[in-house]
Amino acid sequence: MIMPRSDAGQLLMPVNPVFIWFTLVVALAVNIVPLGRAAAMPDVLALVLVFWNVHQSRRIGVGTAFVFGLLMDVHSGAMLGQHALAYSLLSFFAVTVHRRLLWFPVLAQALQIFPLFLAAHAVALVVRLIAGGMFPGWQLILAPVFESLLWPFVTWLLLAPQRRPPDPDENRPL
Repeated sequence: MIMPRSDAGQLLMPVNPVFIWFTLVVALAVNIVPLGRAAAMPDVLALVLVFWNVHQSRRIGVGTAFVFGLLMDVHSGAMLGQHALAYSLLSFFAVTVHRRLLWFPVLAQALQIFPLFLAAHAVALVVRLIAGGMFPGWQLILAPVFESLLWPFVTWLLLAPQRRPPDPDENRPL
């Protein structure tokens, strides 16, 4: 099997499922923290969902994104299904491109993930406007930009536990 170039030949340890769910719950908590939600603030939960959809598509899928979207809808008081629809579509398209995306370096991945974040915010905006909500302003365009700029940092942070060296063994030099 040919290895993707994104990790520069470094083999990663298997990811712990508890770590995946822990990061998703922490991202949900970051989204829930009342920081004076502005339209330009990045959606950390969407970013972490896309990361795990790209790197562990068999463990985290559209159903997980839908459930976390419902949790965000309940928390924000938005129309039920607004975030769920946006996160589900984002997750579906992230799983669709995950094989191709891993062949690119992290900065190129951020550039290719940008349209997914832009589409997710557009879907949430359209649902909000159809439900009678107000237009949050043109600052909304900055949120996908910030999410794409955060992609290299999130990749480095969430892959760090997998980069740990395996237990050394005198019979296994690698």
